[in-house]
Amino acid sequence: MNQRSIGEFTVSAIGLGGMPMSMNNDRVYPERAEAIATVHAALEAGVTFIDTADIYAPSWEEMGHNERIVRDALRSWDGDTSGILVATKGGITRTAEKDFGRDGSLAYLRSAVQRSMENLGVDVIDLYQYHRPDRWMVYGEIMENLKTLQAEGLIRAVGISNASVEEIEIAQQVLGEGNLTSVQNEFSPRHPGSYGELRYCDAHGIAFLPWSPLGGTGGGGRTVGDRFTVFREIGERHGVSPQQVVLAWELSLSPLVVPIPGARRPASIADSAKAADLRLSDEERARCSASVGIEV
Repeated sequence: MNQRSIGEFTVSAIGLGGMPMSMNNDRVYPERAEAIATVHAALEAGVTFIDTADIYAPSWEEMGHNERIVRDALRSWDGDTSGILVATKGGITRTAEKDFGRDGSLAYLRSAVQRSMENLGVDVIDLYQYHRPDRWMVYGEIMENLKTLQAEGLIRAVGISNASVEEIEIAQQVLGEGNLTSVQNEFSPRHPGSYGELRYCDAHGIAFLPWSPLGGTGGGGRTVGDRFTVFREIGERHGVSPQQVVLAWELSLSPLVVPIPGARRPASIADSAKAADLRLSDEERARCSASVGIEV
């Protein structure tokens, strides 16, 4: 598979988003064996980047569910896992009292990192991403907390998720030039609103990781070719799925884009991985962009 860079790491141009195996809009989850088989299918297709998060779980009581699936899948795979980058996220809380709260405090983030290390079975987290802003805290202070955890040796690289351009700028200022490794925002034909953040990252050498790059876990990915027919038409021309065309188009927007399509079946990620080798013409790229209201 073609390779791209996420900071100091070299990874496959297409990653695997682990969320649908543990959390999705349908509330239908694969059996553990199939979830592990899905991760194995990604690895066999050449995927070397896996994205997860501590909150990806069917309920608050199962925090770390997806991280443990990733851990067990890597341990049971018979291939070489030394080049696999696993990124996780923290900063969203889940409790019986309040599902999906926020906490960017140093004490909470340190405990979240330590739990994620245990769930993933690692001594250090290679890429740790702050999941969503805690609006009760100053964003710069949260970045200072991540910088502290990095200095303590708990995490190697820092990323942020669901961030505006202003928040990206703050992260850069606090972490230092070149030390913000990635930005993970929702971006797809259905949700092109983060294109400004994508362009900012492209201009500043920051990896941009589109989450839900096909349109989400509630069927958006399955029907993207129906809602945006240009992707289906171009796919038919190339003899590939509309989903591959969507991912190839996103890859064409910047060499720093690494989409992380989610999957809960081996066949899904096996198809998505092929997008790394699909080349669109300038005319096809322009049609795709115009169909979602983006000027490139």
